[in-house]
Parts: sequence; C-alpha cells; structure tokens
Amino acid sequence: MLSSYLESISKPFAYPQLFKSLRIRKDANQQAKVTAAVNALVREGRLVQTPDGRFKPRMKGVEITGTVDMTSGGFAYVESEQSDVDIFVPPHALSHALHGDTVKVFVRQTPRRLEGDVVEIVKRARMEFVGVLRRSKHSAVVIPDSRHMHVDITIPAEHVGKAQDGQKVLAYITDWPAKARQPTGKIADVLGNPGENNAEMHAILAEYGLPYKFDPKVESAADEVQDSIKKELPKRRDFRKITTLTIDPADAKDFDDALSLRRLRGGRYELGVHIADVTHYVTPDSAIDKEAMRRATSVYLVDRTVPMLPERLSNGLCSLRPKEEKLCFSAVFELDKDANVLAQWFGKTVIKSDYRFTYEEVQGIIDSGKGSFSEEILALHELAQRLRAARFENGSVGFERAEARFDIDKNGKPIGVYFREDTPSHQLVEEFMLLANRSVAELVGKPQGRAKPKTFVYRIHESPNEQKLYSLSHVAQQLGYKVSFGKGTAISRKLNALLSEVRGSKAQNILETLALRCMAKARYSTANVGHYGLAFGCYTHFTSPIRRYPDIMVHRLLERYLEGGKSVKADDYEALCKHASQMEGQAADAERASIKYKMAEYMQDKIGKEYSGTISGVTERGIYVEINENKIEGMVLLRSLRQDFFFFDEDNYRVVGRRTGKTYTLGDAVRIRVSSVNMEKKQLDYIMLDDDGDDELEVATDAKRVQRKKSGRRSQKKS
Repeated sequence: MLSSYLESISKPFAYPQLFKSLRIRKDANQQAKVTAAVNALVREGRLVQTPDGRFKPRMKGVEITGTVDMTSGGFAYVESEQSDVDIFVPPHALSHALHGDTVKVFVRQTPRRLEGDVVEIVKRARMEFVGVLRRSKHSAVVIPDSRHMHVDITIPAEHVGKAQDGQKVLAYITDWPAKARQPTGKIADVLGNPGENNAEMHAILAEYGLPYKFDPKVESAADEVQDSIKKELPKRRDFRKITTLTIDPADAKDFDDALSLRRLRGGRYELGVHIADVTHYVTPDSAIDKEAMRRATSVYLVDRTVPMLPERLSNGLCSLRPKEEKLCFSAVFELDKDANVLAQWFGKTVIKSDYRFTYEEVQGIIDSGKGSFSEEILALHELAQRLRAARFENGSVGFERAEARFDIDKNGKPIGVYFREDTPSHQLVEEFMLLANRSVAELVGKPQGRAKPKTFVYRIHESPNEQKLYSLSHVAQQLGYKVSFGKGTAISRKLNALLSEVRGSKAQNILETLALRCMAKARYSTANVGHYGLAFGCYTHFTSPIRRYPDIMVHRLLERYLEGGKSVKADDYEALCKHASQMEGQAADAERASIKYKMAEYMQDKIGKEYSGTISGVTERGIYVEINENKIEGMVLLRSLRQDFFFFDEDNYRVVGRRTGKTYTLGDAVRIRVSSVNMEKKQLDYIMLDDDGDDELEVATDAKRVQRKKSGRRSQKKS
C-alpha cells in the first residue's frame, strides 16, 4: 500500500513533505519505516533520487542512451541512434550531465515533443574546463568560458595554488555531490592573464580538449631515439643520387614528403613520392606512440603549430631536410607523358633532398620557365595538371575557397590579413599526394581474385545530403543561377559547373559555403565506401605521418601486408579510426576558434570604421555580413534595424520588413559600421548603413523624432 502511494506521487518529494502528507511528522518509528520503504524502492529502481536529494517515481517510458548537446539557454537535447528525433531535456532533469556526456535518459511523449530525464551519466566527455578565476577571502570559483558550461566550479582554498584573481586557468572537476548545485574542482594549470596571446591560444587548445605541451617523459623518450641510417642502407632502395625536392609553405618546419623525378626512355618518367618513415622511429606501444595515438593529429592555430610528435622527431630525425640522408616509405610510379600509371612499386627507401622549395618559388618557375631545377619543376607541373584534369573528368568536386591568414607581430598580435590562393604550385604537390594515397588504398583495398580485402584504414567520404542539395539549388536560383542535381557523378558535375559559373561573382562565397555544407564530413574507417569528393573508389592517408596518426597506422599495415602478413582485426583499428576522426574535428574547431579570435583582435581598433560587405548568412537573431576586403564576418542584430520589424524567412534565406517589405538576402551588397568587439566571445557586431551611408538606427530615431513633432503640430491645430 505504501509503495503504491509513493509511486503515485507526481512531483519530486523530500522527506519533510512526505512525513507531513502522511501525518507522521512526530512519529520516529513510522518515519523510519517510510524511510526504509523509500530506500527499498530506490534500490529496485522504482524511485529515483534527484540531484537536490528529493525522490520521484521512475518515468513510464523508454530508456535510451545518447549524447548531450547543451544549448546556450541551459537546456539540452540528447542525440541517440535509438531515436529519429532529438530528446529535449529541461535544465532540472539533467542530473548534472554536461555537454558531450554519454547518458541514459528516460523518454516520454508530451503533446509537444519527446522529453526525457537523465537517469545515469555513462561517460563524462570531459572534466577540465577553461575559465576565469574569481577569488574572495574565503572562497574561489572558476567561471567557465564555454557557452555549453552553465555552472561555475567551486575551488577549495587548498586547491587554488598560485593562481591569482582574474587569471585564465584550467580547472579540473574532482567531485559533484548529488545535492550540490556546483561541482568542486582544483586548478590544473594557470594559463595567464586574459588577452595575453599565449594564454588565449592555450585556452583555445584546452577548451577543445587538445594538449599544448608534451609530458617530460615523452620528451625524454624522443631524446633517446637513435638515428640508425647506416644500418638501414643495405635494406632499402637507394634514391640518394636521383634529383629529389621538397615543396612546402615558407614557414614550414617539418617536411614529411618529397618528390623525385628522372626521365626514362620513350618519354616516360619515374616519379617517386617519398614519405618520412616515422614508423621506423616510433615503435608500437612506446611512450611516443601512445602520445601520438592520443593526440591523433597536429593542430594548426593562427600563430603556432602544436605537433603530434615531439620536436626532435617532427623537425629533426623524421623531417626530410635538404642535403641530409633520410629514411622514407615511398610510392614509386612509372608514368607516360599523359600521366598514365604504367607500373608502381611500394617500399622502404633512403633519399637525400637536393633543394627545399617554397610554393612561391615553384610558382615563379612555373610562370617564368626559369630557375633552379626548372626542368624537373616544369615536368612535374605538366604531369600534375594532366592528373588533375583526369580527376575532374572523373567527377571530382573542386572547392577553391580562399583561406584567411594573418601577419603576426612578435607579440602574436595580428597586423594584417591575407588569403592563401590555390596556385598551380599547390596543385603540383596535391596531385602527387593524391596519386600516392589512392594507389596505396587500391593496392590493399581492391579484391584480389576471390580473396577478401585485408583490414585497412581508409579515408572515406559519403555522398552529399539530398535535402541540403535542394536548399543549395533553391538559393542559387534566388541569386539567378539555374541548377538542378541528379544522382551519382551527375551531382559532382553539376556542382563543379555551378562553382565555376559563380567564381568571381558576389555570390561565390555564399554558394561555395552552402555547397560545402551539402558535403558529408570525410572521416577514417576500416569500411571502405570510397571518397565522393575526390571521385576515388579507394582512398587513404599515407603521405603525412609526422602530423596524422592514421598515416602511421597505414604505414604499419602496408609494411605488414607487403611482407605477406595476415590481416589484422578490424575492431581495434575501427576504434582508432573513430578516435582520429574525433580529434581531427576538435583540432579543426580549435583552428577556427583561433582565427575568430585573431579576427576580433584585428578589428579591435577599427570600431566606428565603415566597410563594404556581403550578406553571408541570415538567422532569426540577425544578419551575418562579411567585409569584402578582409573576409571578416560579424553580425547585424535584427533589433538594431529600427526602421521596421524584420522577420526571418527561412525558406528563402532572407529577412523581410513586415511594414516596408524591405529584404536582406544572402549575397546582397551592403555597407556596415563596426559597432563593438567582444573578445571573450570572439564576436563582432556591425550596424547596417542605409543607401546614403547613414546609420539605420539613427535614421529610425530621427524619423520617430520628426513623426512626434508632426503629431504635436496636428494636436495644436485641433485645439
């Protein structure tokens, strides 16, 4: 009877409320019996305890497992493969779950949507958070930077260490009692003062769960690695006397690929794609290997590279520096003059690079036909362009978005913005890396007779999202471009045609952005489904083992299979593929965050300045405008457009004035004034200017003032 009553209570209850409702506030024996009954129901799972210590009946519904996606409003959605729609979780039902956590949630159907309560935190996504320390005489808290973290972290005095009030710190959550509103933690590291370049860059890395320094044990292990080239020479194919070149950015410090070329009879060429033999120095399960596996990738922020491998390896032993003998894993091709592959060989080599080129130097040779090693450079250029033409003829999709780069002073402050162009010198290197990656994948991945392909690590890319393609075609038509997409390679051909047509127009950036959003994210997997964007049936990453752990896995597997080894178990490698894909995404997010920060920093002294721009996005909250001269994006809040009430027309990617009918649409040319810069949020606010260059907020205010004067005159006449 008591159990049924307890399970019938609809709202969470505490013991005092329960004793009052049962009229046993002064009966200790009866209270003990009720307490025992409550505890028994909790153990049986029929009651659950809330974070504030109250109890409630377990919901009648379905229990699913998923990932928490926390919103800036404090509520969350749980994404799960067990549900076609996301599950809404109100703040009070989160049970201390945080963004990214894997949780179990009980789901119920409400008149509006599926809602749920978190009943178990299966796995925490993270325990470290970046924030600003606030100290008082007897207490300290860390206020997290992340918009996904809605509670402060209490820091006991003994765990504050040397951190000072107002400093940016990394805090580690140590405990979060069920009844506590805030977690308890300790200071794991002091990053510095807000606004300091190193502090902000380290904060970005820490925010995305990325390391910003090596453990001393890993550094020591790297220092102990011995160079053993002499012992290796008899075991390897020797390319030291064949012309070999590296081509990299001017500021590159590690060189993990080199190209060799020599002419053969009959107009044929021997092309060597030589990749640093990292796996010769980084052995499985070593301290260096475990750290590289954990990091999975190097991270490229605006002002620095955070390497996957310690500097002794990445910039020293493994780096293919000129005039030094280096160990490589190579893909060697015999090509005819049209870049058709006539023969290929894969194996361990030794090289000696003759010259270290920058992309700019190679481009100068391509343009002028003159310079050091011009014969080899021009031949490589011709072969690369033939490979490129064949790739696009086969359906490869070409995106040529300009990448923002900054000129940085010695203090890390941005003093200029420029854009990296995709020149033929970049294409030269890219096409030969693509050839090597594809050929390695085909060697292992293509079935040999009846034999099942061996387990391998592929770089895969699924077909575009059909709904997003429809949206792209709709927006393109709104901007005056007719396009409709078919299926398979027809989609890629139509995409290429559209991208080619809009190149150089005001719609280029918008349509390229939307086209990119149509594409699935490339990832690593042992299940080969091909690479849609490149139009390759088999593709892998073989060419950058200094900066990508999947390439290390590929090198080890390729060596094993070339020696006749048996296939490995797929499950272990699939788990590593998922981890590498996840870390790649986090590194990309960190890179974008560093760019946003530097863009905001660059615009700090430009408040009040006016610019021409293009509308790059529209939302319910405002209009994104990209400044034409530097591609820096900011938002015009809809509430700042005072001359009318504007609403978001989602179907047509525009905002519309309800009274005037005035519209702001993707791709529109506009004038803006920079109104504010928020460094903490990495955000820029702009004010829209009207056709005469006046501030629309001021125009609206003046119009109201005039209207009030007219109204006043009319009132006087009537009186």
